[in-house]
Amino acid sequence: MECTTVLGAPVRKHFSIDPNFVNLNHGSFGTYPTAVRAALRQFQDEAEARPDPFIRYSAPKILDVSREAIANVLHVPRNECVFVKNATTGVNTILQNIPFQPGDVIVYFDTIYGALERGIFSHLESTPVQARKVQCQYPVSHDGLVDQFLEVVRKTRAEGLNVKIALFDAISSLPAFRFPFEKLTEVCRKEEILSLIDGAHGIGQVQLDLGRLQPDFFVSNCHKWLFVPRSCCVLYVPKRNQHLIRTTVPTSWGYIPPPSSSSEITPSIMNSNDPTKSPFESLFEYVGTNDDAPYFCVPAALAFRNEICGGEERIYTYLETLAKEAAERVAETLETDVLQEPDLKPEEQSQLRRCGMATVRLPIAIQGLSSLAKPSCLMIQADEVASTINWLQENLSHKYGTFVPIFALDNWLWTRLSAQVYLEISDFEWLAGVLKELCTRWVQESPVRFQLSKSVQQHKLGV
Repeated sequence: MECTTVLGAPVRKHFSIDPNFVNLNHGSFGTYPTAVRAALRQFQDEAEARPDPFIRYSAPKILDVSREAIANVLHVPRNECVFVKNATTGVNTILQNIPFQPGDVIVYFDTIYGALERGIFSHLESTPVQARKVQCQYPVSHDGLVDQFLEVVRKTRAEGLNVKIALFDAISSLPAFRFPFEKLTEVCRKEEILSLIDGAHGIGQVQLDLGRLQPDFFVSNCHKWLFVPRSCCVLYVPKRNQHLIRTTVPTSWGYIPPPSSSSEITPSIMNSNDPTKSPFESLFEYVGTNDDAPYFCVPAALAFRNEICGGEERIYTYLETLAKEAAERVAETLETDVLQEPDLKPEEQSQLRRCGMATVRLPIAIQGLSSLAKPSCLMIQADEVASTINWLQENLSHKYGTFVPIFALDNWLWTRLSAQVYLEISDFEWLAGVLKELCTRWVQESPVRFQLSKSVQQHKLGV
């Protein structure tokens, strides 16, 4: 039966979002429908009703059902998919298991999620691995990002070092844009570099076919865009690489000793002992005492997406279309622009914007750093960036009942927009007015901070 639900405002009734709050930042933490909440509560109730039988015997079977469901979304076999708590845990799990040798290097982009960069630096302390960062030059294109990556690889090898693994986004967070993860995966394969894709924002936002792409490792948060409760992340490791993965983070009952180990370890009492499962699958079956009920909710989330939202393709199309139109409306109101490729012709499709998020420049430049600032834009000092961002975000949250991330990039302040099936263009038109009003208030309340006269700035903002 064809889905007749109109996406946008009619879908909000299926979520628990406060009617006085406009949830424009779905990308950070996600949220899930009440139907999925009911499934979550049911699993939690079953666990509390009979803890030992449920956790020891029922949970592994229920987990297999969810793994099968998520594997179908990614177009890979079930035995190549397991669950971890979040993408940060997933990436650290991979890096923890890679046998780094002196001279090995991790290459990553400066779009990296901050927690992951800190994780890399932690590995630098405890292993012989080194790191090299690709500094993105904006404006940028997919081909430009690939070229910048290859340039870092070339320079690293010229130092006599071995690029062991590359970490890159599927969709970067701040700034938000679709990364050339398909091209980078192919390049890594050609260059004999392990590819680790941080797809935290991937599953549920864009079409993914890992069976065809064949990255070496992939992680993606199901609680961001797939409508699964927090916290739930799929970790994909193809069979060819599963021999590398011998421990979870933290190390738990499924730990696999090295083949050369002569020490005897107490047999695990916390796995299903299913002879059909690989050591890799059993490794992640029980990682300490946690509430794993979110893992079990993947089928319920997919059922909602199919029955209420009309299926994956309809969702992807709606998100990309809404994000594109929303960004244009906000940029038009603020008289700024949207982050995309340089010199993009009107008839050309932006590859960076083929997703459900968009990055829009605010009319606020950083004094002395931006060479492109127009005479009539707002200007702040470099040491006022943090306080300006805090002021804007706190007012969005406390006064206007919404939130969008605001951040500095390329000597300007920018904001990230997240489309979703319960949002429509009128929500972003309202946001555009709010952002314009906030910029006006910032001028009025802190006029001494700006380079221009108050009267000129007010004229620019239409006060």
